Amino acid sequence: MSHPLTTPLSLALQQAGRQGHLPQTLADVTITPLYAALGAEVTGLDANRPLSPALVRALKKALDEHHILIFKRQQLSDAALLAFATYFGAVFRPPEDVPVLASAARDGIPPDVVPVANVAGGYTGNGELHPHIDHQWTPLPSAGSLLYALEVPAEGGDTSWYNLNAAYEALDADTKARIDGLQLITYNPFLRGPGQQRPLYRTPDIEPLGPGFAHPLVRTHPSSGKPVLFLSARAEVELVGVAPEAGAALIAQLREHVTQPRFRYQHKWQVGDIVHWDNQATLHARTAFAQNERRVLKRVSLAGSRPF
Repeated sequence: MSHPLTTPLSLALQQAGRQGHLPQTLADVTITPLYAALGAEVTGLDANRPLSPALVRALKKALDEHHILIFKRQQLSDAALLAFATYFGAVFRPPEDVPVLASAARDGIPPDVVPVANVAGGYTGNGELHPHIDHQWTPLPSAGSLLYALEVPAEGGDTSWYNLNAAYEALDADTKARIDGLQLITYNPFLRGPGQQRPLYRTPDIEPLGPGFAHPLVRTHPSSGKPVLFLSARAEVELVGVAPEAGAALIAQLREHVTQPRFRYQHKWQVGDIVHWDNQATLHARTAFAQNERRVLKRVSLAGSRPF
């Protein structure tokens, strides 16, 4: 009896496995570090084609080292983007009781390919987005994402990434000692509606709208072992076991530090760009752009593990 495939992921991987192309090898590809605080550009790679084991391993190693990888001049269907992304990990699946971007699209679970766009059916609009870590409020934050540009505005809509390992290493010894072992709760921004107060630090007089999950403020990267300052710039947070005034002051100090331009790379999008970023080692932000301009990108996020 026939048992047809029904999920986008299964169909994408079945289609990718039937193409018959020879795998690309490490010799086909060049990885060039950017002259910036983080990032490397990958040339010679066609994300429609299969990758050799050595090439996959080299790309994963480069991501650990540079935190973001930029693939230029790609032409992909949603299925091909999804298949390419899964070389680097499983697709992120948030718990049904912890909403994230696009959760409302499919009974509490976002689609595998999320339209990050200011057109019908898209998410995030055209306003500025402050430096943040995706899914930090979930029990298992995503490991990373791949964002693919289909349409870009003439001006604005640039994305910046911040190097959280470099930010940690630049702290003085006293601050490192002070924050070692602290646990940070990041509260879910999707539980507050438009126009509601969005505090930067939760104090006892502010009732949380939902449960929080504590993660290390200084996180150890699961594959590179690098320490990272795992803190978003404007999310509602709380340090576990720290007096509110002291906690708020410390978080404000760390946020001013981590968002310094010396830790940032700003990307001007071109159609066909894919940027793969390590969500465990970076913040990312977006500049605003004109409402009458179209910005259409597709995102696949990858599953992560419990922060430690």
